[in-house]
Amino acid sequence: MVNAQLMLLTYLGAGMYCCKKGIIDERTKQKLVDLILKITLPCMIFNSFNRPLTPDVLKKTALVFVVAACIALLSFLGGKVLYNRYPQERRSILQYCTLVNNSGFLGMPMVSSVYGDSGLLYASIFIIPNRIMMWTAGLSLFTVSDFKTKCKNILLNPCIITVFLGLARRIIGIPLPVFLDNAIGNIGSITSPLSMMVIGTMLVGVSWKALLEPSIFYLAAVRLVLLPLIALIIMNALHFEPMLTGVSLILTGMPAGSTSALLAAKYGADEDYASRCIITTTILSLVTIPILMLFM
Repeated sequence: MVNAQLMLLTYLGAGMYCCKKGIIDERTKQKLVDLILKITLPCMIFNSFNRPLTPDVLKKTALVFVVAACIALLSFLGGKVLYNRYPQERRSILQYCTLVNNSGFLGMPMVSSVYGDSGLLYASIFIIPNRIMMWTAGLSLFTVSDFKTKCKNILLNPCIITVFLGLARRIIGIPLPVFLDNAIGNIGSITSPLSMMVIGTMLVGVSWKALLEPSIFYLAAVRLVLLPLIALIIMNALHFEPMLTGVSLILTGMPAGSTSALLAAKYGADEDYASRCIITTTILSLVTIPILMLFM
């Protein structure tokens, strides 16, 4: 875990350097985010299904899915009662950041670094409930959308599509040409360094004093410590094997989702505050995740 963290921090430092030197500007950053979310991350997820789906594997994926669904529901209900003292424009952000984390953009690369393709298979299943809540309950915190729009957002999410394609590939047993299989794997392998470099660019020019706000640290305590510890208690009660526990713990302890700032800007919430929540929880997660792994 320490080696994986140091490697990810090296990528992060490279991203900061590129931003300071003007190699990556704001427009390039947005394009790289699209590249990761729409191309490299789906390839990483698809490649993680490059193993037989035995009854034992299917049982473990089902358990992981149930735990993820419980955590997602608990995050939503907890957000409804933990932030009532804050004004609406900030309360909606705190609730969303508690519900939706950065499990895809940061969590999947971290799982890949620690557990490889075996861990990625379970991680791909674990993020499904979070993505469903993201476009249903999460979106409802900012606006009201119809059922058709919610279903469209879920079903057209590249990561969800890739999970179903990966499952279909293994169930039907469709062989891929060697060149295509290798190409998908190689494209997916750049997700970890690329995503951490993009996160590194976000840290450049940040006013550190603006990050030191009590409400943001309160969010961090809930998002990065309380929820992962609850997940750990559930997994220990179910006697999960170490790898499943580690994958679940890493993904539950991820920082606030980057979409919180986008939705805040779109629907008139406090965009600057949302950005600070993302940055602060992201920085702190690089410390809290290794500490949480010690409790396994």
